[in-house]
Amino acid sequence: MSRQECEFQKYVTVSYDPIKVGSIDGTDSEPHDRAILRALHSEYVPNKQVRGDPDHTLFIGRLNPRTSQDTVYTEFSKFGKILNCRLVRDIVTGKSKQYAFVEYESMSSLDRAFREMHKEYIDSSEIIVEREAERKLAGWRPRRLGGGFGGRKESGQLRFGCRDRPFRKPILVNQKPMKNPSHSATPSRN
Repeated sequence: MSRQECEFQKYVTVSYDPIKVGSIDGTDSEPHDRAILRALHSEYVPNKQVRGDPDHTLFIGRLNPRTSQDTVYTEFSKFGKILNCRLVRDIVTGKSKQYAFVEYESMSSLDRAFREMHKEYIDSSEIIVEREAERKLAGWRPRRLGGGFGGRKESGQLRFGCRDRPFRKPILVNQKPMKNPSHSATPSRN
């Protein structure tokens, strides 16, 4: 096994690098779209007013705009005691930004919800469930600053390293070609 294969990570686990997350295999060294450049040049400080344990918190995305905080609480309380549930809203209009955070009391409840609710439907919208990244990953940049995870193919700004879009193993270019056993090293004379 080569050194590159040993170092391959399927997910982003410790720090967030916009160039790496913008790469399908996590090996790019140059940004390939303007959003990555925006993420590299942006300054982002995680919200200090957010309370709770980030290890016990789930991010729920792609919610229906009509989904209420009570609905999110009801759907996720099936898995265990919830300490905090927050549907994120626009500060001016009060409309849902279509994502929420749920903090559980126990890791076992979080793990069950993480496994069972991903790609489920709430109010006719397929949701995604991820572990919180903002307070756990050094260098985190949210989607609005060109960072984040996931994204849709149509946007041309796919991000990798998460559960929904993990890195793919790199294609190794410098490997020696295998010899074809059906051909001999010396040509036959007939």
